[in-house]
Formats: sequence, structure tokens, C-alpha cells
Amino acid sequence: MTLTINPHTVDRRTLLKGLGAVTAATIALPHGARAAAKTIKVGVISPMTGPLSLFGYTDDYTANKIMDLVKDGIEIGGETYNIEILLRDAQSNPNKAAEIAGDLILNDEVHIMLPASTTDINNPTADQCELYGVPCISSNSPWQAFVMPRGGAEQPFEWTYHFFWGLEDVLGTFTGMWKSIETNGKVGMLFPRNADGETWGNNDYGLPPAVRDAGFEAFAPSMFEPRTNDFSAQIAEFKANNCEIVGGITYVADLKTFITQCNQQNYHPKVVTVAAALLFPSGIEAMGELGTGMSSEVWWTPAFPYTSSLTGQTSRDLADIWESETGKQWTQPLGYAHALWEVILDTLKRSENPLDRMANRDALAATNLDTIVGNIRFGDGPHANICKTPIFGGQWVEGEKWPFDLKIVDASLNPDVLQPEAQMFPIAWS
Repeated sequence: MTLTINPHTVDRRTLLKGLGAVTAATIALPHGARAAAKTIKVGVISPMTGPLSLFGYTDDYTANKIMDLVKDGIEIGGETYNIEILLRDAQSNPNKAAEIAGDLILNDEVHIMLPASTTDINNPTADQCELYGVPCISSNSPWQAFVMPRGGAEQPFEWTYHFFWGLEDVLGTFTGMWKSIETNGKVGMLFPRNADGETWGNNDYGLPPAVRDAGFEAFAPSMFEPRTNDFSAQIAEFKANNCEIVGGITYVADLKTFITQCNQQNYHPKVVTVAAALLFPSGIEAMGELGTGMSSEVWWTPAFPYTSSLTGQTSRDLADIWESETGKQWTQPLGYAHALWEVILDTLKRSENPLDRMANRDALAATNLDTIVGNIRFGDGPHANICKTPIFGGQWVEGEKWPFDLKIVDASLNPDVLQPEAQMFPIAWS
């Protein structure tokens, strides 16, 4: 199925309905243009529907921007190549992601792969790429979540690379924010029973032992089932231990349920710092007044001082154009959706043969590129296939243009990149 996606004129639900059972789209140049030059196929797997869809919302938008940029092809080694993007919906399902990856590799014969989401999409896609020998670049999940569950602690991967921060960084950011508020130092840990929760909640390298090492008391009850409607067990343990801080990782629907039940059961922590769910304006808006003052990690904002290697746009430019064209507030995955394409196109341009997977893999491994999220270079990080990027602590406050604004309140890990925009305060309903 060939379809040119224009997210500015086509409603997402209409678009996906049009895709039907295929749930796939090929963003391609006109047939005449394709026939005139060799074509490089890029597979993109995104959670365009389902509970992870907030992470995928920027993917089709960014893919269209890239197609506009390379509509006349790209020159590599004196030859012009067309770029064909095969964008497919994983439906927020890791099994679907693995199935789609296999199809893109074996049937569509993609030359490079881009899983554009969280652990549940990145890892099964990367595993298929390792199995079949396809270069793969991903982001948007802590490096431990990409490396450890896939057996990467013992040896490097051959085909799959990833750039993001690590759990050690988010811990430093979380505790940096927590230390700025007067509390009893008791932290209730909230983790879902899925790949992210098992990584973040790991008793060897996850948050609980690290939180204790940082001088806090950590209480980690049993993991909750995603989309549960009952957090009574977790709330009861947090209340019993007088936890004035809640930390961990959830997604929007679960956090809304948790916070609503906290309020109903008279549990009012001073600080709620949760990864994933609090990244998005819609997530905080869903909680209404209860959301004011909640905090999260920040991995990209319009305040970032970096520029795009593709367009020369600043982070502010990227956010402003997004808001103007979509009518929606910027979100953190926007910067990384753009940066992933910076790495993809840079890799292809440096490849000895962009139609050869091994040549593309070698070029990807040799990446050293300044992007809109910072410098991407492999070999200097905590793992051969990992490049770490900056992270900050942010708090949601009442906004001016939008209902809520995300303000950076902790820059202790990367003070040379950004400075705090505001001072953190306790949640009002505590």
C-alpha cells in the first residue's frame, strides 16, 4: 500500500482507518522520481495507536518533514538516491513490533531500521535487526532498558545502536529535585509490570537500590498491572510508611487513576516525580488541578541550545513550527524524532554503499554528529552501542499560552547545557 501522509490535513484516526488491516504506510516519492534513481528503504516502527501513542504522535509529522527535505533525493558518493520511508503502526504492542520488523526486513528488504518509541517497541525491533543483520538506531528509553534485557551486558551488539540517558542519570535528576523540597526522605516506588517497570524497578541496577544509596528510604510494593483500576495496595503501603515522595514510571491512564485514588483515599504526598506519564501536556491536563506541581525528567525542550544538522533550526524553531502547524503544545519526543532522522541521513551519506546493510552499520557505528539533542557518538559511553544525552528535572506549573508549562527546576547533571528556569515547590494538595 502506497500512501503519502500529510498530518496537517489528514486526521490520525481517518488515516489509520484508511490503512485498514495493513496498518502500514509507505511515504514515497512519485513513481517517476523513484524510477530515475536508486532507492534507499528506511523502516520506521511507531506506536501510532494504543497506550503508547503519545510517544508516536510526532513520528508521522517528522517523517513528512523529512520527505519534504529529501524530495529530490540525496547525493551519496556522486550518485543520487531516493529515500523511501515505510512507516508502520506497532499498536503499542511488542509482539506486533517484532512481527512488523520481520516483515520489513524479509519482505520489504529495508536498508536501515528506526524503531521510534519506548522499550516495548525498541527492543523487539532491535532483536529482529540483530537476528537478520539490519542496522538499527533507536532512542526514548534508558540505555539499561535497551541493553540489559537483551543480553548486552555480556557483549556488544552487532547491529543495534541507541542514544538516550540512563537510570543513573534519571536518579540524579529525581534526587536533585527531591532534595530541594523539605520531606522525610521516604519514597514510595511505583512500577508497572512490563519491560519498563521491570527495568526501572530492578533490584540490582534499577531505582530502588540507587534511591537508598542516595540517602532516601525506598518502599517498593508489588508492581501494578498496566491499565489497572485499583491502586489500593500501593497506596496503603505508601500511607503505612508515611511516604512523602512518590517516584517511578507509569503511563498517563495509570497515573490518572493512581492520583485520583490517592485523593479519594486521603493520601497526599508532597512530591510526585514519575517518568513517562508526566512528559506530555495532555497527561498533566488529564489530572486537572491535581497535576499542578508534579515533576518529571526532561530530555528535550525548546530551551535546548542545540541546532539541527539537517535544517539549522534551533530547538525553539522546531517547537514553534510544530505548535503553529498542529495547534498543539510541543512534546519532548519531538526533538528526538528529529534527531533520529539526523542520525539516519548522516549515516546514509557517509556509507560506502547505502544499499548495503553492513556498510550502513559501519557508518552508523562511526557516527559523530551534533544534533538538536546534543552530540551523538558511539564508543565513549557506558556501552559500545550507547551514546548518552542530557537530562534535567522539570516541574509542571500553570501556563500562559497553554494550561501548563514545563519548567526546568534541576540542572545539576548538565549545568553547562542549561540552567534552572524556576525553583521547585511542593504539590499544593499535599
